[in-house]
Amino acid sequence: MSEPRRHLHLGAFMRPIGIHTAWWRYPGGFPDANFNLDHLVRFARTLEAAKFDAFFMADHLAVMNMPMEALKRSATVTSFDPLTLLPALAMVTERIGLIATASTTYNEPYHVARKFASLDHISRGRAGWNLVTSGNPDEALNFGRDAHLDHATRYARAREFFEVVTGLWDSWADDAFLRDVEQGLFFDPEKLHTLNHRGEFLKVKGPLNVARPIQGWPVIVQAGASEAGRQIAAETAEMVFGSASSLEAGQKFYADVKGRMAAAGRPRDALKILPGAFVVVGGTEEEAREKKARLDALVPVESGLANLSVRLGTDATGFDLDAPLPEIPESNASKSGQAQIVDYARRTGATVRELARRVGGYGGLTFVGTPEQIADRMAEWLEGEACDGFNVMFPFVPEGLDDVCAGVVPELQRRGLFRTEYEGTTLRDHLGLARPGNRFFEER
Repeated sequence: MSEPRRHLHLGAFMRPIGIHTAWWRYPGGFPDANFNLDHLVRFARTLEAAKFDAFFMADHLAVMNMPMEALKRSATVTSFDPLTLLPALAMVTERIGLIATASTTYNEPYHVARKFASLDHISRGRAGWNLVTSGNPDEALNFGRDAHLDHATRYARAREFFEVVTGLWDSWADDAFLRDVEQGLFFDPEKLHTLNHRGEFLKVKGPLNVARPIQGWPVIVQAGASEAGRQIAAETAEMVFGSASSLEAGQKFYADVKGRMAAAGRPRDALKILPGAFVVVGGTEEEAREKKARLDALVPVESGLANLSVRLGTDATGFDLDAPLPEIPESNASKSGQAQIVDYARRTGATVRELARRVGGYGGLTFVGTPEQIADRMAEWLEGEACDGFNVMFPFVPEGLDDVCAGVVPELQRRGLFRTEYEGTTLRDHLGLARPGNRFFEER
C-alpha cells in the first residue's frame, strides 16, 4: 500500500509586512500597513479564511543599520511590537497560529516565557516563539552594550535560554489549579516546581507566574542556517524558517537538519521545515513577471547597496558597481546571510550592481507565475523532500496577499495538497506536532 500523500504547511511571513524593499510603494497598496491595526486585522482574517497555519511576525530591536539615504526609504523603521500586536489579533481570529520573534540576546528568559505563555492562553493555544539570536549589530547599542556578543556566544546563550524558558513553562502541572472554593485552596503546592536555574549565562529562580501554556509549550521556531543554527534547530525547534533558494539547496538543508535530529534522538516529524518563498501571482506568467518587474523598478540603487551591506556585514557602498564582488571579510553579522550572497556571486559572476538590485528587492526563493505554475513548484519541493511547506512572503498588500489566498491556495486544495478546513484548534494541531509532556510532573 502506498503512503498517504503529504500535505503542505503554509505560514504567512509578515516582516512586519513585506520583505521587498519597495512593497509599500506598489500602486494601489497600503503604504502604512505595518503600522495600521485595521489593515493587519484584514490580513489576518483573510489568511485565516484561506486556512493558513500561522501569521508570522518578525521583529527588530533597532532601526536597521544602513545609511540614512537608504534608511529614509525603508518602511521597517516603524512597526508594532509583535507581542503587543498578536494578542490583539488573537481577539479577532479563531484558528490561525500566531508566531512572534523574540531575541535570546536582548531579552531575559522570564520575560519571554511569561509573554508567550500569556499569548498562548489568550489565543487558546495558537502561540509560537521564533527563537533568534539577533543579527543587527545596532541592537547591542540599545541594550547597554558597545558591540554584539560573538556568534558562538550568542548561540550558546540561546541554547541555555531555550532550556530556561521551557523549564519555566513547566513550572505548573496541567492540573495544578484546583480553585476549590469550599476548601479555600486555589492550587496544589505539590504541583508547583521552582526551577532554580544557574548556568553559564543565566540565573533564574522561577517559578513562572502564569499557568502552563495550553499547548504545553508554544511552538518553537528557529531560523538560523549556519552550523550553529542548524544544530540548535535539530535539538530544539519544531518549525524551521528555511532560506534555501534552490531545490537542490533545499534538499541538502532538509536532509542535514533531519539527519541531525536523529542524532539528537528526535523523530523527523517533530520538526517542520518551511523555507521562505516570495510569491508573485498573475493570470498569466507574463502578467506575474510584469508585476515583479514593476515592483523591482521601485527600488533605488542606494537601498540596494544598503541592503547588500547589511547582508554582507561590511560596507558595500564603495565597491565598483560594475565589477564582481570583491573578497568579503568574515563578520559578526548573520553568517548564513553573508554566505548566501557570496555563494550566489561566485556561482553567477554577478556584478555588485546586479547583487544590489537582487538583494535590494528580494534575492531569495521566488515563485513567479500563475496559480498552477506556483502550485507545481511547491509540489516539486514538497515531494522532493526539500520542505514540509513554505513561509509565504507577499510582494505587496493587499493585492499580493489576496492573489495567493484567492488563487494559489484553491489550486493547492484542488490537488489535495492543502487543507480545506482546520482539523484542530491549536498551532500544534495545524502542524501535526505532539504536545510536550511536563518534564517535572509527567510521572506523578
